[in-house]
Amino acid sequence: MTELQDDRELLEILHRRNEELETLVQIGKTLTSTLDTEELSNRIIEKGNLLLKSRTWLLLLVDESNQELVFDVVVSDVVSSDDLKGERLPLDEGVAGWVVKNREAVYVADVDTDPRFSDRIDHLIGFKTHSMVCVPVQIQNQLLGVMQLINGCDDEPFTDSDLSLLSAIADYIAIGISNARNFSRVRELVITDDLTGLYNARYLDDLLDIEISRAERFNSNLALVFIDLDYFKLVNDKHGHLIGSRMLAEIGQLFKRRIRSVDFGARYGGDEFVLILPQTDKEGAYDLVCHLRDMVRSYALTTEAGDKVNVTASFGIATYPEDATTKIDLIRLADNMMYKVKETTRDGVMMA
Repeated sequence: MTELQDDRELLEILHRRNEELETLVQIGKTLTSTLDTEELSNRIIEKGNLLLKSRTWLLLLVDESNQELVFDVVVSDVVSSDDLKGERLPLDEGVAGWVVKNREAVYVADVDTDPRFSDRIDHLIGFKTHSMVCVPVQIQNQLLGVMQLINGCDDEPFTDSDLSLLSAIADYIAIGISNARNFSRVRELVITDDLTGLYNARYLDDLLDIEISRAERFNSNLALVFIDLDYFKLVNDKHGHLIGSRMLAEIGQLFKRRIRSVDFGARYGGDEFVLILPQTDKEGAYDLVCHLRDMVRSYALTTEAGDKVNVTASFGIATYPEDATTKIDLIRLADNMMYKVKETTRDGVMMA
């Protein structure tokens, strides 16, 4: 009878190990399915929950700039994602803070007896944590965050095996987050002008296609603004190309800070800039451009010798669909308006 029991226990262990291996294989395949970190984490958690039965899964990511942990993914049948997602914890608070500091996985069978536990989030959302497993999410010695299981299903306690399996799952999530972030960084390098931090001309062309299609679909306006700095060649000739490059970079940032989050700014080449203003008619574009012209007028770059360097700019505006119904015509009109300003007054604005 004892031998039969031993055999059954061994078969159960083997069956469990096979399930764990199959789950990890499926999770590994998931890594190539998406570069959206939240979607990826949700898919991995969905597979992990087949083995690790927990009422609540949490992924908290490190925000190094604010020294905080941010609730990024919440999968739960007892807690609303809306209640927790985006909430923040100090980097040194609670069990999660201990895991961040020590880079070690931890199992807390009863949080009421563990001095590391903080119940601030429980009070915030009206929830009661009884037990938890918390593991670091890290790759190549870089800590990305922590992963937590809160309260096992049917109040069953977690086990050391759960801790090991969650650590393996966290490693997969770390790989996925790292891949997504690396892809994002490479993509930014491809589409961004390295001098000004604005988009480059190649990507602007793609954006304009997208925004014109969106304006057509929703029957809305779109404004395109061409900008050229006046007599910029004199800045390079008198003060050198380093000062000229610095001026381009700082003026590009002026534009970037002033436009809305839905707008797009690009360096078109040399000392030319272009703005795409979705859902903007001529009046709205004109008001914005007048503010930008005043900003450029009042901007002054101070050289190492203490000289003040000023420039002005010429602006041309064209709108879709009032002035043009194709991308080529819209670009041509805005560019022509800008050149008319340069050929006359400079430091001005002209609309199609």
